[in-house]
Amino acid sequence: MYRSDPPLVEIRVDAAIVAVTGGAPKVCTVGGDPPTLPSGALDLASDRTLELAVRRRVIEQTGIELGYVEQLYTFGDRHRQPRERSGGARVVSVAYLALARESRPKTSSTAPIATAWSDLYRFLPWEDRLAGGQQSIEESIGPGLREWIAQPRDEKGRARRRDRVEMSFGLGRAPWDGERVLERYELLYEAALVEECHRDRRSDSEPAGETLGRAMSVDHRRICATALGRIRGKIRYRPLVFELLPERFTLFELQRVVEALAGVPIHKQNFRRVVDRGGLVEGTGQYRSRARGRPAELFRFRRNVLRERQGPGVGLPVARPES
Repeated sequence: MYRSDPPLVEIRVDAAIVAVTGGAPKVCTVGGDPPTLPSGALDLASDRTLELAVRRRVIEQTGIELGYVEQLYTFGDRHRQPRERSGGARVVSVAYLALARESRPKTSSTAPIATAWSDLYRFLPWEDRLAGGQQSIEESIGPGLREWIAQPRDEKGRARRRDRVEMSFGLGRAPWDGERVLERYELLYEAALVEECHRDRRSDSEPAGETLGRAMSVDHRRICATALGRIRGKIRYRPLVFELLPERFTLFELQRVVEALAGVPIHKQNFRRVVDRGGLVEGTGQYRSRARGRPAELFRFRRNVLRERQGPGVGLPVARPES
């Protein structure tokens, strides 16, 4: 009996390494245009675990030794790698989320790849509601979304799309849900408002037209959206934000990190009340001088809180209404 050759599959690991610097979320990227996440093939002979593989690849490409790492998601859509269309292997990537403090990336002698910390909101600008809020979103993506809603010939189809848009982007009477990052990206992809959609549907010579945000290689912007959604969900009940801070920090610095990740402004007094009630931090007795006002007290993460109760996150009940 004739049997065809088994399909070729390549397993890779990708790393979405997130930091917060100067009140802005950053993601570590490698390569040029379009940028990519640190990534590499799994060595079936020498990589004992997937996590060890991703740590090895990140060191090779960026020189960064990862601390906090968790498995994010497995991405294996057909033709996610262009070479598959010309007979190449199907590529399945196991993506990891890592949290770090921004450091100067190093270029490996064995893999001299340009490495940088890039503003995460350059790739996902609709997720940043700190500056313009609701009005900014409606102005930037509203026209394209309305055009997409109007495409179906039947009212039922248009209503379905309208509901998806309102629920995803907090339009109409629907509330904004910060965790639905991946849903928003995939809706914009379906509406052909991001470069990756045009790139997947066209030849290289065909112009893409106007799109939103900066594109990334293959589906790495989808991985970034998945990572940001995971972070926003977990900061409510896990103390992840402290992985992004130095050992000693001010409460203002803590608030800026949370705001940067959440993409929304939060109320100072309410936030500090939540942190205090949760027993998340403790004073060090040290102070940092400021150009204006009184010196700011320095705090540190109180690790005993992990033993005392489940779900010791900073929460997000403190978002201010957007204008």
